Amino acid sequence: MLNDTLTRVSWRARPRSFVALMGLYESNFIRLARLAGDLERLCGTHYSRVEGDCDLLLAVTERSPYTSLVRLTYLIPGQAGPMRCPDMRLLIYHDARLVEAGDWVACRGRGVCRPGAGVAERELDQRWTRNMMLNKWLEYCAERGHRFSATA
Repeated sequence: MLNDTLTRVSWRARPRSFVALMGLYESNFIRLARLAGDLERLCGTHYSRVEGDCDLLLAVTERSPYTSLVRLTYLIPGQAGPMRCPDMRLLIYHDARLVEAGDWVACRGRGVCRPGAGVAERELDQRWTRNMMLNKWLEYCAERGHRFSATA
Protein backbone atom coordinates (compact mmCIF):
# COMPACT_ATOMS: atom_id res chain seq x y z
CA MET A 1 0.00 0.00 0.00
CA LEU A 2 1.31 3.43 -0.98
CA ASN A 3 1.45 6.05 1.77
CA ASP A 4 1.25 9.53 0.25
CA THR A 5 2.97 11.13 3.25
CA LEU A 6 6.19 9.37 2.24
CA THR A 7 5.97 10.40 -1.43
CA ARG A 8 8.42 13.09 -2.51
CA VAL A 9 6.75 16.01 -4.25
CA SER A 10 8.44 18.72 -6.23
CA TRP A 11 6.31 21.57 -4.91
CA ARG A 12 7.25 21.14 -1.27
CA ALA A 13 8.08 24.60 0.05
CA ARG A 14 11.59 25.78 0.73
CA PRO A 15 11.94 28.63 3.23
CA ARG A 16 11.69 32.06 1.58
CA SER A 17 10.46 30.52 -1.68
CA PHE A 18 7.37 31.63 -3.59
CA VAL A 19 5.47 28.54 -2.43
CA ALA A 20 6.41 29.24 1.20
CA LEU A 21 5.31 32.87 0.75
CA MET A 22 1.86 31.73 -0.43
CA GLY A 23 1.67 29.47 2.63
CA LEU A 24 2.51 32.49 4.79
CA TYR A 25 -0.29 34.50 3.10
CA GLU A 26 -2.68 31.65 3.89
CA SER A 27 -1.54 31.61 7.52
CA ASN A 28 -2.07 35.39 7.68
CA PHE A 29 -5.64 34.90 6.42
CA ILE A 30 -6.36 32.29 9.10
CA ARG A 31 -4.86 34.41 11.89
CA LEU A 32 -6.68 37.59 10.81
CA ALA A 33 -9.97 35.68 10.53
CA ARG A 34 -9.51 34.50 14.14
CA LEU A 35 -9.27 38.15 15.22
CA ALA A 36 -11.92 39.67 12.93
CA GLY A 37 -14.34 36.88 12.02
CA ASP A 38 -15.67 36.49 8.46
CA LEU A 39 -13.28 38.58 6.36
CA GLU A 40 -15.62 38.61 3.34
CA ARG A 41 -18.23 40.51 5.37
CA LEU A 42 -15.75 42.82 7.02
CA CYS A 43 -16.51 46.52 6.57
CA GLY A 44 -16.17 49.72 8.56
CA THR A 45 -13.91 50.32 11.52
CA HIS A 46 -13.24 47.86 14.33
CA TYR A 47 -11.47 48.25 17.68
CA SER A 48 -10.04 45.75 20.10
CA ARG A 49 -9.32 46.83 23.66
CA VAL A 50 -7.49 44.51 26.03
CA GLU A 51 -6.46 45.28 29.60
CA GLY A 52 -2.73 46.01 29.75
CA ASP A 53 -2.22 46.41 26.00
CA CYS A 54 -2.60 49.17 23.42
CA ASP A 55 -5.84 49.47 21.48
CA LEU A 56 -5.80 47.74 18.11
CA LEU A 57 -7.58 49.30 15.11
CA LEU A 58 -8.76 47.53 11.96
CA ALA A 59 -10.32 49.74 9.27
CA VAL A 60 -11.55 48.68 5.84
CA THR A 61 -10.43 51.38 3.40
CA GLU A 62 -11.41 49.77 0.06
CA ARG A 63 -13.66 46.91 -0.90
CA SER A 64 -14.34 45.02 -4.14
CA PRO A 65 -15.98 41.64 -4.80
CA TYR A 66 -12.72 39.70 -4.56
CA THR A 67 -10.42 41.89 -2.47
CA SER A 68 -10.41 44.28 0.46
CA LEU A 69 -7.76 46.76 1.56
CA VAL A 70 -7.57 47.19 5.32
CA ARG A 71 -5.41 49.11 7.76
CA LEU A 72 -4.19 47.40 10.93
CA THR A 73 -2.50 49.50 13.59
CA TYR A 74 -1.78 49.80 17.27
CA LEU A 75 -2.95 53.06 18.86
CA ILE A 76 -0.17 53.96 21.29
CA PRO A 77 -1.16 56.68 23.78
CA GLY A 78 0.87 59.88 23.55
CA GLN A 79 0.72 63.50 24.67
CA ALA A 80 -0.29 64.70 21.20
CA GLY A 81 -2.86 61.92 20.77
CA PRO A 82 -2.47 58.29 19.85
CA MET A 83 0.46 57.29 17.67
CA ARG A 84 -0.21 54.60 15.05
CA CYS A 85 2.59 52.10 15.28
CA PRO A 86 3.07 49.76 13.56
CA ASP A 87 0.67 50.94 10.87
CA MET A 88 0.20 48.31 8.17
CA ARG A 89 -1.94 48.02 5.06
CA LEU A 90 -3.23 44.53 4.30
CA LEU A 91 -4.68 43.19 1.08
CA ILE A 92 -7.25 40.45 1.59
CA TYR A 93 -7.86 38.11 -1.36
CA HIS A 94 -11.28 36.66 -0.50
CA ASP A 95 -11.48 34.11 -3.30
CA ALA A 96 -8.00 32.69 -2.62
CA ARG A 97 -8.31 33.08 1.17
CA LEU A 98 -4.97 34.91 1.43
CA VAL A 99 -3.80 38.06 3.26
CA GLU A 100 -0.77 39.96 2.01
CA ALA A 101 1.03 42.60 4.06
CA GLY A 102 1.52 45.77 2.03
CA ASP A 103 3.49 48.83 3.04
CA TRP A 104 3.82 49.65 6.69
CA VAL A 105 5.40 52.15 9.02
CA ALA A 106 7.33 50.92 12.04
CA CYS A 107 8.25 53.12 14.97
CA ARG A 108 11.84 53.25 16.03
CA GLY A 109 13.19 55.07 19.04
CA ARG A 110 11.48 58.12 20.56
CA GLY A 111 8.29 57.66 18.56
CA VAL A 112 9.83 58.50 15.19
CA CYS A 113 8.25 56.44 12.42
CA ARG A 114 10.25 55.27 9.43
CA PRO A 115 9.33 53.06 6.48
CA GLY A 116 9.53 49.41 7.45
CA ALA A 117 10.60 48.19 4.02
CA GLY A 118 13.95 46.81 5.23
CA VAL A 119 17.05 46.41 3.12
CA ALA A 120 16.21 43.23 1.24
CA GLU A 121 17.52 43.20 -2.32
CA ARG A 122 14.87 41.02 -3.91
CA GLU A 123 11.12 41.65 -4.00
CA LEU A 124 10.49 38.12 -2.72
CA ASP A 125 12.69 38.81 0.32
CA GLN A 126 10.89 42.09 1.01
CA ARG A 127 7.48 40.39 0.82
CA TRP A 128 8.72 37.56 3.02
CA THR A 129 9.94 40.01 5.67
CA ARG A 130 6.70 42.07 5.70
CA ASN A 131 4.47 39.02 5.85
CA MET A 132 6.50 37.24 8.50
CA MET A 133 6.21 40.37 10.64
CA LEU A 134 2.44 40.43 10.07
CA ASN A 135 2.11 36.74 10.90
CA LYS A 136 3.97 37.10 14.18
CA TRP A 137 2.07 40.29 15.06
CA LEU A 138 -1.31 38.62 14.45
CA GLU A 139 -0.24 35.69 16.62
CA TYR A 140 0.89 38.08 19.37
CA CYS A 141 -2.40 40.01 19.23
CA ALA A 142 -4.41 36.80 19.55
CA GLU A 143 -2.28 35.65 22.50
CA ARG A 144 -2.94 39.02 24.20
CA GLY A 145 -6.68 38.38 23.82
CA HIS A 146 -7.52 40.85 21.03
CA ARG A 147 -10.77 40.38 19.08
CA PHE A 148 -12.51 42.96 16.91
CA SER A 149 -16.00 44.35 17.26
CA ALA A 150 -17.74 46.69 14.81
CA THR A 151 -18.14 50.35 15.78
CA ALA A 152 -18.56 51.79 12.26
